[in-house]
Amino acid sequence: MISDRSHLETRAGSALCVAAGTPVVQPSRSDLLDALRGASMLWMTAFHFCFDLHQFGYLVADFYRDPRWTVQRGIIVSLFLFCAGLGQALALHQGQGWPRFWRRWRQILLAALLVTAGSWFMFPASFIYFGILHGMAVMLVLARLLAPLGGWLYPAGLAIVAMPTLAGFAHPLWPWLECLNGPGLNWLGWISRKPVTEDYAPLAPWLGVMLWGLATGQCWLRQQPGWLRVALPVPLRPLAALGRHSLSWYLLHQPLLIGALMLLQRF
Repeated sequence: MISDRSHLETRAGSALCVAAGTPVVQPSRSDLLDALRGASMLWMTAFHFCFDLHQFGYLVADFYRDPRWTVQRGIIVSLFLFCAGLGQALALHQGQGWPRFWRRWRQILLAALLVTAGSWFMFPASFIYFGILHGMAVMLVLARLLAPLGGWLYPAGLAIVAMPTLAGFAHPLWPWLECLNGPGLNWLGWISRKPVTEDYAPLAPWLGVMLWGLATGQCWLRQQPGWLRVALPVPLRPLAALGRHSLSWYLLHQPLLIGALMLLQRF
């Protein structure tokens, strides 16, 4: 599941959008947003550590059907994507242009390909072909294009979140929808059965969560711009540091955890 500094973070661009007619802002970050993202990364790491313990035989659990684990995953992914939407609102507010967006986007895409390669080695029968980073690469582009919808992002997000439920009713009525279950189209999320893969983050429902984050960020920036500069209590500052390097941590934490468990098994 779960990206680094950039368009989904808080580093400033140069000026506010000309269309907004607002003054130029100085480069800044939001420690609050970084801390929220860091919290999602910390929770994700704990979740993955439990999953690794299960893979190595130290823990008996059903990560695919037990609500104690499936609900946790849903909350973690939701928090991360909501933060990504907030970060996109901030990036647009600070005037981030497409060139910088694409530079950071390429890093996410490369990271997604590395995840696919690594998962192919670990789980050849259920490798990750459209996990959270793959989904992020698509969702961020769509969120940026849809950002001008403003308040309409909330109902748009609700419609996207509801799509998997609607698909459950539609598939029995129209058998031709079976084609949407295949790997070529199941990344849309309009499915009647989940694919066999270790991580799956289709556009529906997850794009809807990102759009909610984007809409919320836009609203906060209009009404309460001071939230960007909220000073964090000292105990929360490590979370902000983790959130500023979330893509790097996402790529490194599993090799570190798995490597530690492999060493443990040797002794």
